[in-house]
Amino acid sequence: MLAFTWNWQLDGWIVLAGVLCAVASSLLGCFLLLRKISLLGDAISHAVLPGLAGAFLISGSRSSIWMFVGAVLVGILTAVLTDWIHRKGQVDEGASMGVVFTTLFAGGLLMIVIAADRVDLDPGCVLYGAIEQTPWDQWTISMPGGWSFDVPRVVFVLSIVTFINAACVILFFKELKLATFDPALATASGFSATAIHYVLMTLVAVTAVACFESVGNILVVAMLIVPPATAYLLTNRLGWMLCLACLIAAGSAVVGHIAAVEVPTWFGFRSTTTAGMMSVTAGGAFVLAFLFAPQQGMLPRWVRQQGLRWSILSDDVLTLLYRLEEKAIEEHVSAVAAPVDSANKSAIDWVAETLLTRPSAARWAIRFHQWRGRVEPLSSQAGHASSLFNDEFLPRLTHTGREEAETIVRSHRLWEQYLVTKVDLGNERLHQTADEFEHFTDHDLQARLDVQTDSPSTDPHGKPIPTGNPPTDL
Repeated sequence: MLAFTWNWQLDGWIVLAGVLCAVASSLLGCFLLLRKISLLGDAISHAVLPGLAGAFLISGSRSSIWMFVGAVLVGILTAVLTDWIHRKGQVDEGASMGVVFTTLFAGGLLMIVIAADRVDLDPGCVLYGAIEQTPWDQWTISMPGGWSFDVPRVVFVLSIVTFINAACVILFFKELKLATFDPALATASGFSATAIHYVLMTLVAVTAVACFESVGNILVVAMLIVPPATAYLLTNRLGWMLCLACLIAAGSAVVGHIAAVEVPTWFGFRSTTTAGMMSVTAGGAFVLAFLFAPQQGMLPRWVRQQGLRWSILSDDVLTLLYRLEEKAIEEHVSAVAAPVDSANKSAIDWVAETLLTRPSAARWAIRFHQWRGRVEPLSSQAGHASSLFNDEFLPRLTHTGREEAETIVRSHRLWEQYLVTKVDLGNERLHQTADEFEHFTDHDLQARLDVQTDSPSTDPHGKPIPTGNPPTDL
């Protein structure tokens, strides 16, 4: 049971500041991610340090407005220089980003050292923030009618930034979307993709600077990248991606603060940094999405891959039995025998070797078809009452199994005919390509193939193409 006790005057303001920072950052981070420049947000958030120090050295004041203006200007300069070096110098975008932000960041540290004797300008505050101190720096907001209330300065500033970001995304959603996915089309449509890029970079710089004093660099960078990346794993639609990124970011801020107070007590400590734990919580959400996202999650994809492998193996077993029956009909024999080379090799071993799979997989595939009524059990075949796995004879297809096998074989041979007549594919690749296509051919596509190939009766190898009617039973 949680020992955490919620106190709105303390925890409420801290969480609200974290939520506003997270939402404001995630809204812009989605477009950075889709443009494949997520680390530009990291570069800007580091490179504004000389703007903070320069503002003090020029003005001699720690006034928030000077610091804010200086940091925003350097943030915009970072984006401009990165793009300029990338385009003019033909330098990789990641390399140009690294050159600019490391140079500016190092210059900022030197400037802070120069100013350290005259002002308490701690780089650690910029990097790690002090979100826990949010409730202590409050402004009194006066409203018409003599009504007033106190609100932390950081919450007030971040509320404005979040509102501006949300308004820009909503009002210019079409332009941002088009400029993100097709800048050339955006420019041809009448609005400059370059201008939109720099407006976006300006918003990123403003957001990063506004978050510095309270939440620090770590949380800004995390929220610019991690919630959008998590949402990207969960949906393929930009609108839903924006909504999910904001929800994940806000949830990470709430859970992160509670975890920062509660989790350390499990190990005998008092608490840990809230901004760091919010970032860790966002990372945990990403790990869950990476593992379990319905479409792109690692485990669901693995399950689908295994299901596809099983489906293909099942189809291959049916078609193998069908082709053996065809051979038996051609040779006028009544038993379907596997051409086993050794007396010690069972029919299952031969099937596994032919289909390039394990004997256990081949055995379970045949048992599956027996269970589905597609294959007759050996005990029902006269003269073959012994165990399947010690016998040299394979089981026979039932009427249902033969019909299903005919459908697959028909697709395969129609594809071979199509690839020869329409694509002029060489014989060395013909069978393999048709074998890949046959498992994904439905009845509609099969009918279209039949029309395209003029309803052939045989494939390029002279084998008859099944018409859908089962062959005479053996």
